[in-house]
Amino acid sequence: MTDQTILYIILGILFFDFVFEQLLDFFNLKSSKTDLPDDVSTFYNQTEYEKSINYHKTLTRFSFYTSTFSLILTLLMFAFGWFGSIDEWLRSYFMNDITLALSYFALLFVVSDILNLPFQLYSTFVIEERYGFNKTTYRVFFLDKIKGYLLSLVIGGVLIGTLLYLITQLGEHFWMYFWGIAGFFILLVNMFYTSLILPLFNKLTPLETGELKTAIQQYSQKVNFPLDNIFVIDGSKRSNKANAFFSGIGKRKKIVLYDTLINNHTTDELVAILAHEVGHFKKKHIIQGFIMSILQMGVMLFILSKMVFNEQLSLAMGADQLGIHLNLIAFAILYTPISKVLGTIGNVISRKNEFEADNYASSTYSGESLKAALKKLSVDNLSNLYPHKAYVFFNYSHPPLLQRLAAIKD
Repeated sequence: MTDQTILYIILGILFFDFVFEQLLDFFNLKSSKTDLPDDVSTFYNQTEYEKSINYHKTLTRFSFYTSTFSLILTLLMFAFGWFGSIDEWLRSYFMNDITLALSYFALLFVVSDILNLPFQLYSTFVIEERYGFNKTTYRVFFLDKIKGYLLSLVIGGVLIGTLLYLITQLGEHFWMYFWGIAGFFILLVNMFYTSLILPLFNKLTPLETGELKTAIQQYSQKVNFPLDNIFVIDGSKRSNKANAFFSGIGKRKKIVLYDTLINNHTTDELVAILAHEVGHFKKKHIIQGFIMSILQMGVMLFILSKMVFNEQLSLAMGADQLGIHLNLIAFAILYTPISKVLGTIGNVISRKNEFEADNYASSTYSGESLKAALKKLSVDNLSNLYPHKAYVFFNYSHPPLLQRLAAIKD
């Protein structure tokens, strides 16, 4: 296959992905109901319902602008051969293939982030502010960016550097070794994310002794859930949106509750939310997700091993010689259709798991409390109550609210 053919395939994938996502957004936007339906009026008032519709209209329009900007920028990179020009420029400073590749990725990452900074600021301080979600200050926003850069430099640099070293030393067989390293890294992140990474951005404090802690402990003992610690995270530092999760591998688990969640829900509702998370643990969904992510990574790395030394990929990117870093970028685009298929399958399985976790919470605690919690979360987060079926199929990892409520009722 010639470099010109590969270039046409890359451009075709970029265009198709853009058009496909915009069509899904369009259908999703048209599926909303302007009048307040009877099945929603019991927990949504007309003002909040209209606010949720306007919120999603705003997000959809903004997504179109950002996606269009990204597509145009990428096409300009190809049209003017900037991918190859940057490679040629950096080669005059870096002779080593690994340092050349790392500097290349670092430069693209920083420039891309700077170009997208206006969109990020507008999303946080205009859109989220307008709809009452944003609590982030400019100081916190930019501190988060600096911390994110440092984490990317350390973690991303080590992982990409390891990948490049294995590629240059082992040839096509690199994928088996890096697959093991990446799998081990994912395991470490699952084990230590709450204790090592999350505290860099948020403050975690143990849940105070009281009614809620007692209720959680009693439920955990009832269902034999290995509870280690219960933490409260200062989510209100950045947003009014709420969430809850637990982390850890093995027998000891850490529960993390957003302070916004605690402030807006009753004890019964909070325990019901916890029971849903416990349902994921009891149904082995966490292990299932871990195994699926490892298998998907193995598939991706195996396919990469068959393409990483193909000079035609680098030529298609506008270079005049083989560059592993250029091939990695080309592969990331070419892999998009496979990634979309695997992601869609993953979403189907995830939605099934959410129904199972809801069922577990209903049977071991209270279906009514869970429904009340889900309704309140929907109102507080202005969730889309009537998403299009196609949009749900491709993009939703959780079932829409009304489907969950109907399943819990049944």
